Amino acid sequence: MGGESPVIEAAWSGFVDLRLHPERTSQLPEAAALPALAQALEVLNSATSPLWTSKCDVWPVADMAEFDADELDAPPGFAFHAIGGYIDLLPRNEHKWELPATAAADCRKLCGLLRAVPLRCCRVDLVVRQAILNSAPATAASMSLGITAYFTACGPSRADATGTFQAALAEFARVLSARSTLE
Repeated sequence: MGGESPVIEAAWSGFVDLRLHPERTSQLPEAAALPALAQALEVLNSATSPLWTSKCDVWPVADMAEFDADELDAPPGFAFHAIGGYIDLLPRNEHKWELPATAAADCRKLCGLLRAVPLRCCRVDLVVRQAILNSAPATAASMSLGITAYFTACGPSRADATGTFQAALAEFARVLSARSTLE
């Protein structure tokens, strides 16, 4: 369970339900500069996806000491610039992740599928968190679990890091969109 930000708030004040308004994906400030983020959000919120997204963000990594180049499978000289971000993911079936063990098992399954993707200079970390699904006061009925997917990518230039970040987002969405991934 995540400790830094222990709760995903699905009904936060700036929430745009991309399940109902996929056309607004490219209007999100985070997605405007990253076409792959907009595409990943469209895929993750599509009617065929087992998940939906409640929040995302992207930022340049200012302090290169924030990550270990070896953990990103970066060759020497490729960790000069980095970009980070996250996407909060919630199950379309609110009862899917009622137990932390179920969410953790899905994370392990997803990690196994992602390991098969031949992409260097990036990583994704999955953190299971409690999720508040509506704006009503939190009750057992309104609480569920969600997953925050944290992405980090690096490269010898800012453009290379951004390109790798976008490739990682595209592969993540592709793997998650497969029907059997979280069934």
